[in-house]
Amino acid sequence: MSYLPCVEIEPPQPAETSVIWLHGLGASGHDFEPVVPELARKSTRFVFPHAPQIPVTVNGGMVMPAWYDIISLGGGGPIDEDGIRRSAARIDALIEREIERGIPAERIVVAGFSQGGAVAYEVALRHPARLAGLMALSTYFATADSIRFSDANQALPIFIAHGTFDPMVPEEGGRRAAETLTAKGYSTDYKTYPMEHAVCLEEIQDIAAFLHSVLD
Repeated sequence: MSYLPCVEIEPPQPAETSVIWLHGLGASGHDFEPVVPELARKSTRFVFPHAPQIPVTVNGGMVMPAWYDIISLGGGGPIDEDGIRRSAARIDALIEREIERGIPAERIVVAGFSQGGAVAYEVALRHPARLAGLMALSTYFATADSIRFSDANQALPIFIAHGTFDPMVPEEGGRRAAETLTAKGYSTDYKTYPMEHAVCLEEIQDIAAFLHSVLD
């Protein structure tokens, strides 16, 4: 089977858990590689897939790394749900590969930043096997109105983080996702930070604590 190319960071001890972490628009799997040492995971494999190169409408059709097309800015416009689901299927394949490598599904966390987070929501909340957790960073729940929620992940721990000064994905998107999921009975931990469209030290510390709580 053909998998997305990935940056993979093996732990110092044999891998017992995995984190599959999706980058944002125009970035690459190397984007969050520097964060790994700060998370101090002795038996966690980190898998950072590279998004495919596709034309992006809001950037004049320029070809760049993207999980799906961005058709309009500012919210409220059409969403490339087919593109999100195509990318979600490719992340499903990476989950299956981790399972084949000996990591049970319930020991796998799916994470995503910005555009990658929208795909992470789709992957984790509809996955047929119970996962360990979901991290949605500076993102929005693009398929909230159409996703087929999985019964297996109704108790999925979800960490949602957002910058209060984010000019790219307004904080309202993160808050709305948390409210939607909380209303459906999910266990959500929503945190905000005084930053723009980025990741800060306090957030990294909270990510480490979340991974500890769901993987240790």
